[in-house]
Amino acid sequence: MTDLTAKPDVRPANPNFSSGPCAKRPGWSLEALGDAPLGRSHRAKPGKAKLAEAIELTRKVLNVPDGYRIGIVPASDTGAVEMALWSLLGARGVEMLAWESFGSGWVTDVIKQLKLDDARVLEAPYGELPDLASVDFTKDVVFTWNGTTSGVRVPNGDWIPDDREGLTICDATSAAFAQDLAFDKLDVVTFSWQKVLGGEAAHGVLILSPRAVERLESYTPAWPMPKIFRMTKGGKLIEGIFKGETINTPSMLCVEDYIDALKWADGLGGFAGLRARADANLKVLADWVEKTSWVDFLAVDPATRSNTSVCLKVTDPGILALTADQQAAFAKALAGTLEAEGIAYDIGAYRDAPSGLRIWAGATVEASDLEALTHWLDWVFQSEKAKLPQAA
Repeated sequence: MTDLTAKPDVRPANPNFSSGPCAKRPGWSLEALGDAPLGRSHRAKPGKAKLAEAIELTRKVLNVPDGYRIGIVPASDTGAVEMALWSLLGARGVEMLAWESFGSGWVTDVIKQLKLDDARVLEAPYGELPDLASVDFTKDVVFTWNGTTSGVRVPNGDWIPDDREGLTICDATSAAFAQDLAFDKLDVVTFSWQKVLGGEAAHGVLILSPRAVERLESYTPAWPMPKIFRMTKGGKLIEGIFKGETINTPSMLCVEDYIDALKWADGLGGFAGLRARADANLKVLADWVEKTSWVDFLAVDPATRSNTSVCLKVTDPGILALTADQQAAFAKALAGTLEAEGIAYDIGAYRDAPSGLRIWAGATVEASDLEALTHWLDWVFQSEKAKLPQAA
């Protein structure tokens, strides 16, 4: 029988399990960025060529359909989502779906900042999804594909009709490159390459369907549009944005890192290889949860369980008997002790989420590291529980 009170012998080779920025690809080093055109204008031929290469590799690895525009935009996924909301919404009513903190943030933008009158919010608690069957697709629909802070994702795109009248605007930042994005169901897709590919942050990617482009060229919002959000000029799409002529100055070092990650992904077989790695990582954690009595997934329905941002809750009766503040302190102690031991960094639950753990399992993480981590999780639980007064 395994002695859970003794520290495990095997340590993760890479203790980086943060949900963003995420672990670099296996084998990464600074030498991989040696071809970055540093000190050159991003508008010069080498810079424009790198940006165009990043866009085309994105299309290849993600299987983005022809006719969809792909642009590199400022301010990470947040910038990409904001560009879409401020540029596209207001033409018709909007359905806002929220089941975790980032989706709730977009609700705040639409209700309190854009102040749209015809806006309905469909919410669900952490661990669940709203009623997808009740979404009104005569309106625009804004949702996250994968709730990064809840570990709950939509199971597929089947709930989105082909004959929808409104646009679907999807924040896919912790889903892209790991989960099947149904592009035929999506009109706007946004993500940051700091997530599944472990790229350096600062930039976002904005993907537009022909229907989204049509909206941009036929509708002018009632509010002033900041320069950094403008995607049209004279009623026409600024095509250069989607050919590598970025709105503001990009970091060519970050772009080179993204290209390196995309080439690594392409070498795995593209999206299928990335998804297989993430699915295998989820299985390691799922197998451990299945045989472990003190922990469970935050996601209620296994069909909605994320294969990237895996959110866990403590279910031990002794811990659940504590106050909410004590439970939160216990979960923080688990994460803090593992960080102090150099075993796992940044795996505490998001600040707005229920107390627990959040372990990144995207494609850049090795399954062997997650396997090693599970033994340490058992050890730290027993260790921290033993410290509680009267052993809860």
